[in-house]
Amino acid sequence: MIGLHHYLVLSAILFAAGVYGILSRRNVLLILLSVELMLNAANLSFIAFSRYLGDLGGQVFVFFTMVVAACEVTVGLAVAILLYRTRGSLDTDQADWLKG
Repeated sequence: MIGLHHYLVLSAILFAAGVYGILSRRNVLLILLSVELMLNAANLSFIAFSRYLGDLGGQVFVFFTMVVAACEVTVGLAVAILLYRTRGSLDTDQADWLKG
């Protein structure tokens, strides 16, 4: 039987894969994908605890996290498109002009 421990281990593995993706990639789109992977790992743990405790609070929190993630993707893709139009590449080393 699949229990809480299994979901939390899977969530930790997904979160670690997301952290590795952020630290090792230079492409903006792959970094955004890694952030989404980390958010989904956190959502999985919220849902697992919500199911384990029999409370709907975690599921409501996941709903709001998904809304924030959708907004983050929208802004991130807009920055990626702007970066590609101005520099011709999605490499994060060439995004130094965003520092202000």
